[in-house]
Formats: sequence, structure tokens, C-alpha cells
Amino acid sequence: MTAYLIADVTVTDDSWVPDYAARVHEIAARHGGRYLSRSGNIDTLEGKALGNTLIALIEFPSTDAARAFAADPDYAPFAQARKAGSISNFHLIDDTDLAGAIPYLPKG
Repeated sequence: MTAYLIADVTVTDDSWVPDYAARVHEIAARHGGRYLSRSGNIDTLEGKALGNTLIALIEFPSTDAARAFAADPDYAPFAQARKAGSISNFHLIDDTDLAGAIPYLPKG
């Protein structure tokens, strides 16, 4: 079951960004992860804007693969740097439909 990691990040100190941006996608790829977007072009259509610097969307083959990426010892120093230089939240969702009404998604 496909899983999506959604990272919403507000950068407070950008010293970590260049190294993170250049190297973390390779660690994600080792777990089957593929960045679908890493963008600062955030347009809030409804509700209150989060005020984020960027939102990243990474597709993984499963929730286990996404969790393995987040727990990878090679990722740990990058995660530590990101946490020290940002306010960030990582959300993990699967590809199910909670209502079960969309025919091409598994019922959640």
C-alpha cells in the first residue's frame, strides 16, 4: 500500500538546508522513496495559512518503508540538523479512501 510522507517545514536557520537538500533524497530512495514535490510555492485555498517555508511530499511503497527511512541511522544527522534549524512536522498517510467511495482507492 502506497504511503505519502508530508513534511511541512518553517526554516528558522537555513544553514542545514543545502546539505539536506543535496543528500536526503538518496537516503529516501534507498527505502523506495521518491520526492513528488519539495516546494515553497504554497497557496492556501481554504483555512488559515500555515506560514511554512516549504512543504515536501515523498511517496513510499509502504508505511513501513517510510518509517524505515525516518529511522535510518544515515538520516539521523540530517533530521537532527533540520529539527535544530526549523519548526517541522512530518505526517504519514496511506493511499486509502476513508469513506470507501472512490473506486480506484482501497477502502480505509
